[in-house]
Amino acid sequence: MMKRVLTILLAISCLVAHADDDALRHTTDVLCLVPDATALGVALAKHDTEGLKQLGLSTATCLAINYGLELCIRKDRPDGTGHHAFPSTHTAVAFNGSTFLMKRYGWKWGVPAYAVSSFVAWGRVHTDRHDWWDVLGGAAIGAGSAFIFTRPFVKDIDITISPTTFGDRAYGLTATIQF
Repeated sequence: MMKRVLTILLAISCLVAHADDDALRHTTDVLCLVPDATALGVALAKHDTEGLKQLGLSTATCLAINYGLELCIRKDRPDGTGHHAFPSTHTAVAFNGSTFLMKRYGWKWGVPAYAVSSFVAWGRVHTDRHDWWDVLGGAAIGAGSAFIFTRPFVKDIDITISPTTFGDRAYGLTATIQF
C-alpha cells in the first residue's frame, strides 16, 4: 500500500510541477481534505466510533481556533486577494487529519498523510496564498487539536493468567495473550 501512495504522490508532484499556479491552488484546495477524508473512511471501516468522536472533536476545535484567529488577526495575503492569511485553514485541516491518522492508526497511515499535508503547505506558499508563518501556524493548530483529542486505536485483547506447577516444587504463572 505504501508503494501505491508514494507512486500517486510522485505522479501528482510531476503533474503539478508543470502546472500553473492556478492549477496548483486548486490542487491544494482538494488535497487539504484528503487526510481528514481518509481518517473518516478508516474509522468507519474499522467501526471505530470512539475514533469518529475524536476526529469530530479535533476537527471542530481546529476550525474554531483557526477561524477565530483569522477574524482577530486579519493579515493580508501575499497575493493581495484578501486579509485571511494567518493561519492557513487548508494547512490546519490537512495536518489535523494527518496527526489523527498517525496517532490513532500508526505510521503506515500517518506518513503518507503527512506527505500530502506537507505538499498542501508548500503549495499554499508557492502560489502566494500564504507565507511560511501562515502555514506553520495552521499546521500547529491542526496537529495540536488532533494531538489533544486523539488516543491510539487498540483492538480487543484477551489476556489469561493462570497458576501453573512445574514438577513437585516449582510453581509459576502462565500467561496467554490472544489478539
